[in-house]
Amino acid sequence: MSRVHLFTNARIIDPASGRDETGDVLVEGSKITGIGSSLTAPAKAKITDCKGHILAPGLIDTRVFIPEPGGEHRETIKSAGRAAAAGGVTTMVMMPDTDPVIDDTALVQFVRSTAKSKAAVRLKPLAALSKGMKGEQITEFGLLKKAGAVGFGDGQRTVASAQMMRRALAYAKDFGGLIVAATNDPSLGSGVMNAGGVATRLGLSGIPREAEILPLERDMRLVAMTGGSYHAGALSVGESVEIIRAAKAKGLDVTAAVPVANLSLSDNDVGAYRTYLRMMPPLRHEDDRQAMIEGVRDGTLDMICSNHEPQDVEAKRQPFDEAASGAVGLETLLAASLRLHFTDGIALPRVLECLTSAPAKRFGLKGGRIAEGAPADLVLFDPEAPWVCREEGLISRSRNTPFEGERFQGRVLKTLVGGRTVFAAGKG
Repeated sequence: MSRVHLFTNARIIDPASGRDETGDVLVEGSKITGIGSSLTAPAKAKITDCKGHILAPGLIDTRVFIPEPGGEHRETIKSAGRAAAAGGVTTMVMMPDTDPVIDDTALVQFVRSTAKSKAAVRLKPLAALSKGMKGEQITEFGLLKKAGAVGFGDGQRTVASAQMMRRALAYAKDFGGLIVAATNDPSLGSGVMNAGGVATRLGLSGIPREAEILPLERDMRLVAMTGGSYHAGALSVGESVEIIRAAKAKGLDVTAAVPVANLSLSDNDVGAYRTYLRMMPPLRHEDDRQAMIEGVRDGTLDMICSNHEPQDVEAKRQPFDEAASGAVGLETLLAASLRLHFTDGIALPRVLECLTSAPAKRFGLKGGRIAEGAPADLVLFDPEAPWVCREEGLISRSRNTPFEGERFQGRVLKTLVGGRTVFAAGKG
Protein backbone atom coordinates (compact mmCIF):
# COMPACT_ATOMS: atom_id res chain seq x y z
CA MET A 1 0.00 0.00 0.00
CA SER A 2 1.31 3.44 -0.93
CA ARG A 3 2.33 5.73 1.93
CA VAL A 4 0.17 8.85 2.28
CA HIS A 5 1.25 11.72 4.55
CA LEU A 6 -0.42 15.11 4.91
CA PHE A 7 1.47 17.98 6.54
CA THR A 8 -0.86 20.72 7.75
CA ASN A 9 -0.35 24.19 9.17
CA ALA A 10 3.24 24.44 7.96
CA ARG A 11 5.28 27.47 6.99
CA ILE A 12 6.31 26.20 3.58
CA ILE A 13 9.58 27.67 2.33
CA ASP A 14 10.67 26.62 -1.15
CA PRO A 15 13.55 28.77 -2.40
CA ALA A 16 13.34 27.27 -5.90
CA SER A 17 9.90 28.81 -6.51
CA GLY A 18 10.05 31.68 -4.06
CA ARG A 19 7.22 30.17 -2.02
CA ASP A 20 7.02 31.28 1.62
CA GLU A 21 3.51 30.78 2.94
CA THR A 22 1.43 28.89 5.43
CA GLY A 23 -0.29 25.83 4.04
CA ASP A 24 -0.40 22.07 3.60
CA VAL A 25 1.70 19.57 1.67
CA LEU A 26 0.43 16.16 0.59
CA VAL A 27 2.84 13.29 0.02
CA GLU A 28 1.71 10.10 -1.71
CA GLY A 29 4.26 7.36 -2.08
CA SER A 30 7.61 8.93 -2.92
CA LYS A 31 6.28 12.14 -4.47
CA ILE A 32 4.71 15.42 -3.46
CA THR A 33 1.21 15.45 -4.94
CA GLY A 34 -0.42 18.52 -3.44
CA ILE A 35 0.43 21.96 -2.08
CA GLY A 36 -2.19 24.42 -0.88
CA SER A 37 -4.41 25.46 1.97
CA SER A 38 -6.93 23.24 3.74
CA LEU A 39 -6.08 20.15 1.71
CA THR A 40 -8.33 17.16 2.34
CA ALA A 41 -6.57 14.14 3.76
CA PRO A 42 -7.10 10.94 1.79
CA ALA A 43 -8.35 7.88 3.65
CA LYS A 44 -5.77 6.34 6.00
CA ALA A 45 -3.38 9.25 5.53
CA LYS A 46 -0.94 10.04 8.30
CA ILE A 47 -1.49 13.63 9.37
CA THR A 48 1.24 15.80 10.89
CA ASP A 49 0.19 19.15 12.34
CA CYS A 50 3.32 21.24 11.80
CA LYS A 51 2.12 23.89 14.28
CA GLY A 52 3.53 26.69 12.17
CA HIS A 53 7.01 25.20 12.02
CA ILE A 54 9.00 25.30 8.79
CA LEU A 55 8.63 22.64 6.11
CA ALA A 56 11.45 22.95 3.58
CA PRO A 57 13.16 20.81 0.95
CA GLY A 58 15.59 18.34 2.48
CA LEU A 59 19.10 19.73 2.72
CA ILE A 60 21.72 18.79 0.13
CA ASP A 61 25.24 18.67 1.56
CA THR A 62 27.84 19.01 -1.19
CA ARG A 63 30.99 18.11 0.77
CA VAL A 64 30.85 14.95 2.87
CA PHE A 65 33.89 12.79 3.55
CA ILE A 66 32.91 9.22 4.38
CA PRO A 67 35.92 6.91 4.82
CA GLU A 68 34.19 3.75 3.58
CA PRO A 69 35.90 1.79 2.19
CA GLY A 70 39.11 1.90 4.23
CA GLY A 71 38.26 3.84 7.39
CA GLU A 72 35.04 2.36 8.71
CA HIS A 73 36.18 2.85 12.32
CA ARG A 74 35.71 6.60 11.77
CA GLU A 75 32.46 6.55 9.81
CA THR A 76 30.46 4.27 7.55
CA ILE A 77 27.97 5.07 4.84
CA LYS A 78 25.26 3.77 7.18
CA SER A 79 26.32 5.87 10.21
CA ALA A 80 26.77 8.98 8.06
CA GLY A 81 23.29 8.43 6.65
CA ARG A 82 21.81 8.30 10.14
CA ALA A 83 23.65 11.48 11.13
CA ALA A 84 22.50 13.20 7.96
CA ALA A 85 18.87 12.29 8.58
CA ALA A 86 19.08 13.70 12.11
CA GLY A 87 20.41 16.94 10.64
CA GLY A 88 17.71 17.28 7.98
CA VAL A 89 20.13 16.35 5.18
CA THR A 90 18.43 14.16 2.57
CA THR A 91 21.24 14.03 -0.01
CA MET A 92 24.99 13.78 0.58
CA VAL A 93 27.62 14.37 -2.10
CA MET A 94 30.39 12.01 -1.04
CA MET A 95 34.01 12.94 -1.70
CA PRO A 96 36.34 10.37 -3.34
CA ASP A 97 38.87 10.37 -0.46
CA THR A 98 38.52 6.69 0.42
CA ASP A 99 40.91 3.73 0.44
CA PRO A 100 40.95 2.77 -2.37
CA VAL A 101 40.10 6.09 -4.00
CA ILE A 102 36.83 6.34 -5.92
CA ASP A 103 38.54 6.53 -9.29
CA ASP A 104 36.87 3.73 -11.27
CA THR A 105 33.34 2.60 -12.04
CA ALA A 106 33.49 -0.35 -9.64
CA LEU A 107 34.04 1.98 -6.68
CA VAL A 108 31.27 4.32 -7.82
CA GLN A 109 28.93 1.35 -8.04
CA PHE A 110 30.08 0.07 -4.64
CA VAL A 111 29.28 3.27 -2.76
CA ARG A 112 25.97 3.66 -4.59
CA SER A 113 24.84 0.11 -3.87
CA THR A 114 26.01 0.32 -0.26
CA ALA A 115 24.11 3.56 0.21
CA LYS A 116 20.99 2.13 -1.38
CA SER A 117 20.95 -0.82 1.01
CA LYS A 118 22.26 0.82 4.19
CA ALA A 119 21.95 4.62 4.17
CA ALA A 120 18.85 6.42 5.39
CA VAL A 121 19.39 9.23 2.86
CA ARG A 122 20.48 9.61 -0.73
CA LEU A 123 24.18 9.49 -1.57
CA LYS A 124 25.76 10.85 -4.74
CA PRO A 125 29.45 10.03 -5.24
CA LEU A 126 32.01 12.45 -6.59
CA ALA A 127 34.61 10.57 -8.61
CA ALA A 128 38.30 11.37 -8.45
CA LEU A 129 39.61 13.71 -11.13
CA SER A 130 42.91 11.85 -11.32
CA LYS A 131 43.94 8.25 -10.78
CA GLY A 132 44.61 7.70 -7.10
CA MET A 133 44.11 11.47 -6.65
CA LYS A 134 47.79 11.81 -7.55
CA GLY A 135 47.25 14.61 -10.06
CA GLU A 136 49.00 12.75 -12.87
CA GLN A 137 46.47 10.88 -15.02
CA ILE A 138 42.86 11.87 -15.68
CA THR A 139 40.20 9.29 -14.84
CA GLU A 140 37.56 8.07 -17.30
CA PHE A 141 35.05 10.89 -16.89
CA GLY A 142 32.52 9.52 -19.36
CA LEU A 143 32.34 6.05 -17.82
CA LEU A 144 32.34 7.44 -14.28
CA LYS A 145 29.48 9.81 -15.04
CA LYS A 146 27.52 6.99 -16.65
CA ALA A 147 28.10 4.90 -13.50
CA GLY A 148 26.57 7.65 -11.37
CA ALA A 149 29.28 10.15 -10.45
CA VAL A 150 27.90 13.70 -10.16
CA GLY A 151 31.23 15.44 -10.68
CA PHE A 152 34.99 15.07 -10.62
CA GLY A 153 37.54 16.30 -8.11
CA ASP A 154 40.46 15.18 -6.01
CA GLY A 155 38.76 15.76 -2.67
CA GLN A 156 41.04 17.57 -0.25
CA ARG A 157 43.92 17.57 -2.74
CA THR A 158 44.50 20.56 -4.98
CA VAL A 159 45.48 19.79 -8.56
CA ALA A 160 49.03 21.15 -8.64
CA SER A 161 49.55 21.12 -12.40
CA ALA A 162 47.86 23.89 -14.37
CA GLN A 163 48.05 21.73 -17.49
CA MET A 164 46.31 18.89 -15.66
CA MET A 165 43.50 21.20 -14.52
CA ARG A 166 43.19 22.64 -18.03
CA ARG A 167 42.81 19.18 -19.53
CA ALA A 168 40.33 18.12 -16.86
CA LEU A 169 38.12 21.17 -17.46
CA ALA A 170 38.17 20.62 -21.23
CA TYR A 171 37.58 16.86 -20.94
CA ALA A 172 34.72 17.26 -18.47
CA LYS A 173 33.08 19.80 -20.79
CA ASP A 174 32.80 17.09 -23.46
CA PHE A 175 30.60 15.06 -21.10
CA GLY A 176 28.72 17.94 -19.48
CA GLY A 177 30.70 17.23 -16.31
CA LEU A 178 31.44 19.44 -13.33
CA ILE A 179 34.92 19.90 -11.87
CA VAL A 180 34.83 20.26 -8.08
CA ALA A 181 38.12 21.69 -6.90
CA ALA A 182 40.02 22.08 -3.65
CA THR A 183 41.99 25.32 -3.45
CA ASN A 184 45.00 25.04 -1.17
CA ASP A 185 48.47 25.26 -2.68
CA PRO A 186 50.32 22.52 -0.74
CA SER A 187 53.66 24.32 -1.09
CA LEU A 188 52.19 27.29 0.78
CA GLY A 189 49.43 25.64 2.76
CA SER A 190 51.34 23.04 4.75
CA GLY A 191 50.62 24.65 8.12
CA VAL A 192 48.04 23.63 10.69
CA MET A 193 45.91 26.77 11.12
CA ASN A 194 45.36 30.22 9.67
CA ALA A 195 48.53 32.28 9.44
CA GLY A 196 48.20 35.31 11.66
CA GLY A 197 48.44 36.62 15.17
CA VAL A 198 46.71 33.67 16.81
CA ALA A 199 49.04 31.15 15.15
CA THR A 200 52.06 33.22 16.14
CA ARG A 201 50.89 33.44 19.75
CA LEU A 202 50.28 29.69 19.90
CA GLY A 203 53.57 28.88 18.17
CA LEU A 204 51.82 26.98 15.36
CA SER A 205 52.66 26.92 11.66
CA GLY A 206 50.29 29.02 9.58
CA ILE A 207 48.43 28.57 6.30
CA PRO A 208 48.49 31.95 4.53
CA ARG A 209 45.44 33.20 2.71
CA GLU A 210 47.47 33.21 -0.50
CA ALA A 211 47.50 29.40 -0.39
CA GLU A 212 43.81 29.56 -1.34
CA ILE A 213 43.89 32.69 -3.47
CA LEU A 214 46.61 31.60 -5.92
CA PRO A 215 45.09 28.29 -7.09
CA LEU A 216 41.63 29.87 -7.29
CA GLU A 217 42.93 32.71 -9.47
CA ARG A 218 44.74 30.20 -11.67
CA ASP A 219 41.63 28.07 -12.02
CA MET A 220 39.47 31.04 -13.04
CA ARG A 221 41.86 31.74 -15.91
CA LEU A 222 41.70 28.09 -16.94
CA VAL A 223 37.89 28.13 -16.84
CA ALA A 224 37.97 31.17 -19.12
CA MET A 225 40.38 29.34 -21.44
CA THR A 226 38.38 26.12 -21.66
CA GLY A 227 34.77 27.15 -21.07
CA GLY A 228 34.49 24.39 -18.48
CA SER A 229 32.16 24.09 -15.50
CA TYR A 230 33.84 24.66 -12.15
CA HIS A 231 32.79 24.51 -8.51
CA ALA A 232 35.06 25.67 -5.69
CA GLY A 233 34.26 23.11 -3.02
CA ALA A 234 35.22 24.99 0.16
CA LEU A 235 36.35 28.60 0.29
CA SER A 236 37.41 30.52 3.38
CA VAL A 237 39.15 33.77 2.42
CA GLY A 238 37.65 37.20 1.79
CA GLU A 239 39.63 37.73 -1.43
CA SER A 240 38.19 34.45 -2.76
CA VAL A 241 34.74 36.02 -2.70
CA GLU A 242 36.03 38.85 -4.88
CA ILE A 243 37.62 36.38 -7.31
CA ILE A 244 34.38 34.42 -7.70
CA ARG A 245 32.38 37.65 -8.05
CA ALA A 246 34.66 38.83 -10.86
CA ALA A 247 34.51 35.46 -12.61
CA LYS A 248 30.72 35.48 -12.56
CA ALA A 249 30.68 39.03 -13.90
CA LYS A 250 32.65 37.73 -16.89
CA GLY A 251 30.03 35.05 -17.48
CA LEU A 252 32.19 32.10 -16.43
CA ASP A 253 30.39 28.92 -15.39
CA VAL A 254 31.59 28.92 -11.78
CA THR A 255 29.98 28.35 -8.39
CA ALA A 256 31.38 28.19 -4.89
CA ALA A 257 30.59 26.81 -1.44
CA VAL A 258 31.69 27.79 2.05
CA PRO A 259 31.88 25.39 5.01
CA VAL A 260 29.43 26.38 7.71
CA ALA A 261 32.20 26.40 10.33
CA ASN A 262 33.91 29.22 8.42
CA LEU A 263 30.70 31.23 8.68
CA SER A 264 30.30 30.63 12.42
CA LEU A 265 33.84 30.48 13.84
CA SER A 266 37.20 32.21 13.42
CA ASP A 267 40.79 31.39 14.31
CA ASN A 268 40.23 33.11 17.67
CA ASP A 269 38.06 30.13 18.63
CA VAL A 270 41.04 27.77 18.44
CA GLY A 271 41.88 29.10 21.90
CA ALA A 272 43.99 26.71 23.94
CA TYR A 273 44.95 24.33 21.13
CA ARG A 274 41.43 22.93 20.57
CA THR A 275 42.20 20.17 18.06
CA TYR A 276 38.54 19.75 17.09
CA LEU A 277 38.97 23.12 15.40
CA ARG A 278 41.83 21.95 13.21
CA MET A 279 40.26 21.57 9.78
CA MET A 280 40.77 22.28 6.10
CA PRO A 281 40.18 24.96 5.02
CA PRO A 282 41.29 26.39 8.36
CA LEU A 283 39.23 28.80 10.41
CA ARG A 284 40.31 32.22 9.23
CA HIS A 285 40.52 35.75 10.60
CA GLU A 286 37.28 37.43 11.69
CA ASP A 287 37.50 39.76 8.69
CA ASP A 288 37.47 36.73 6.39
CA ARG A 289 34.47 35.29 8.24
CA GLN A 290 32.55 38.51 7.77
CA ALA A 291 33.47 38.61 4.08
CA MET A 292 32.20 35.06 3.60
CA ILE A 293 28.91 36.00 5.28
CA GLU A 294 28.53 38.92 2.90
CA GLY A 295 29.30 36.58 0.01
CA VAL A 296 26.40 34.38 1.05
CA ARG A 297 24.15 37.40 1.53
CA ASP A 298 24.74 38.88 -1.93
CA GLY A 299 24.71 35.54 -3.78
CA THR A 300 28.38 35.42 -4.76
CA LEU A 301 28.78 32.25 -2.70
CA ASP A 302 26.18 29.78 -3.89
CA MET A 303 26.18 27.04 -1.26
CA ILE A 304 26.86 26.20 2.36
CA CYS A 305 28.34 22.77 3.10
CA SER A 306 29.10 20.84 6.27
CA ASN A 307 32.63 19.78 5.20
CA HIS A 308 31.89 16.67 7.31
CA GLU A 309 35.19 14.88 7.92
CA PRO A 310 35.02 12.45 10.87
CA GLN A 311 38.13 11.60 12.88
CA ASP A 312 38.36 9.18 15.79
CA VAL A 313 39.22 10.28 19.33
CA GLU A 314 42.82 9.09 19.22
CA ALA A 315 43.52 11.03 16.02
CA LYS A 316 42.36 14.21 17.73
CA ARG A 317 43.89 13.51 21.14
CA GLN A 318 47.28 14.72 19.96
CA PRO A 319 49.25 17.97 20.04
CA PHE A 320 47.56 20.44 17.69
CA ASP A 321 50.25 20.20 15.03
CA GLU A 322 50.05 16.38 15.04
CA ALA A 323 46.28 15.92 15.30
CA ALA A 324 44.27 14.85 12.29
CA SER A 325 42.45 17.57 10.38
CA GLY A 326 38.68 17.48 10.10
CA ALA A 327 35.38 17.93 11.91
CA VAL A 328 31.95 16.31 11.79
CA GLY A 329 29.14 18.56 10.61
CA LEU A 330 26.10 16.77 9.19
CA GLU A 331 24.04 17.11 12.37
CA THR A 332 24.86 20.79 12.93
CA LEU A 333 24.66 22.04 9.32
CA LEU A 334 21.14 23.45 9.60
CA ALA A 335 21.41 24.94 13.08
CA ALA A 336 24.78 26.55 12.39
CA SER A 337 23.50 27.94 9.09
CA LEU A 338 20.48 29.45 10.85
CA ARG A 339 22.87 31.74 12.70
CA LEU A 340 23.17 33.63 9.43
CA HIS A 341 19.49 34.49 9.82
CA PHE A 342 19.26 35.08 13.54
CA THR A 343 22.61 36.82 14.06
CA ASP A 344 23.52 38.27 10.68
CA GLY A 345 20.07 39.14 9.36
CA ILE A 346 20.18 37.14 6.13
CA ALA A 347 16.68 36.23 4.94
CA LEU A 348 15.73 32.66 5.84
CA PRO A 349 14.78 31.69 2.25
CA ARG A 350 18.23 32.80 1.11
CA VAL A 351 19.94 30.65 3.75
CA LEU A 352 17.82 27.67 2.72
CA GLU A 353 18.54 28.31 -0.96
CA CYS A 354 22.23 27.71 -0.23
CA LEU A 355 21.32 24.36 1.33
CA THR A 356 18.66 23.11 -1.10
CA SER A 357 17.87 24.45 -4.57
CA ALA A 358 21.33 25.86 -5.38
CA PRO A 359 23.21 22.57 -4.84
CA ALA A 360 20.41 20.62 -6.56
CA LYS A 361 20.70 22.80 -9.65
CA ARG A 362 24.49 22.72 -9.78
CA PHE A 363 24.87 18.97 -9.28
CA GLY A 364 21.90 18.04 -11.48
CA LEU A 365 19.82 16.52 -8.67
CA LYS A 366 16.05 16.04 -8.66
CA GLY A 367 15.47 17.21 -5.09
CA GLY A 368 15.88 20.61 -3.51
CA ARG A 369 12.32 21.84 -4.10
CA ILE A 370 8.76 21.56 -2.92
CA ALA A 371 6.64 21.12 -6.03
CA GLU A 372 3.99 18.74 -7.26
CA GLY A 373 5.69 15.71 -8.77
CA ALA A 374 8.98 16.39 -7.01
CA PRO A 375 10.59 13.78 -4.75
CA ALA A 376 9.22 13.98 -1.21
CA ASP A 377 12.58 14.83 0.34
CA LEU A 378 11.57 17.15 3.16
CA VAL A 379 12.69 18.53 6.50
CA LEU A 380 10.36 19.85 9.19
CA PHE A 381 12.11 22.00 11.77
CA ASP A 382 11.37 24.38 14.59
CA PRO A 383 13.56 27.44 13.92
CA GLU A 384 13.16 28.78 17.45
CA ALA A 385 13.93 25.64 19.47
CA PRO A 386 17.10 26.14 21.56
CA TRP A 387 19.63 23.40 22.16
CA VAL A 388 23.24 22.90 23.15
CA CYS A 389 25.58 20.79 21.01
CA ARG A 390 27.19 17.99 23.01
CA GLU A 391 29.43 15.21 21.73
CA GLU A 392 27.43 12.55 23.54
CA GLY A 393 24.27 13.63 21.73
CA LEU A 394 25.70 13.13 18.23
CA ILE A 395 24.82 10.15 16.07
CA SER A 396 27.91 10.22 13.86
CA ARG A 397 30.38 7.44 14.64
CA SER A 398 33.02 10.10 15.32
CA ARG A 399 32.27 13.03 17.64
CA ASN A 400 34.86 15.61 16.61
CA THR A 401 32.50 18.58 16.42
CA PRO A 402 33.87 22.13 16.40
CA PHE A 403 30.62 23.24 18.04
CA GLU A 404 30.98 21.40 21.36
CA GLY A 405 29.09 23.42 23.98
CA GLU A 406 27.72 25.89 21.42
CA ARG A 407 24.15 27.14 21.81
CA PHE A 408 21.94 26.85 18.75
CA GLN A 409 18.45 27.79 17.65
CA GLY A 410 16.68 25.41 15.28
CA ARG A 411 15.96 21.72 15.73
CA VAL A 412 14.98 19.13 13.16
CA LEU A 413 11.64 17.53 14.00
CA LYS A 414 11.23 15.19 11.05
CA THR A 415 13.13 14.20 7.91
CA LEU A 416 11.60 12.42 4.91
CA VAL A 417 13.42 10.82 1.99
CA GLY A 418 11.26 9.69 -0.89
CA GLY A 419 8.18 10.01 1.31
CA ARG A 420 9.61 7.75 3.98
CA THR A 421 10.26 9.14 7.47
CA VAL A 422 13.94 8.53 8.20
CA PHE A 423 14.17 10.67 11.34
CA ALA A 424 11.66 11.82 13.93
CA ALA A 425 12.74 13.78 16.99
CA GLY A 426 12.48 11.79 20.20
CA LYS A 427 12.33 8.41 18.46
CA GLY A 428 16.05 7.58 18.40
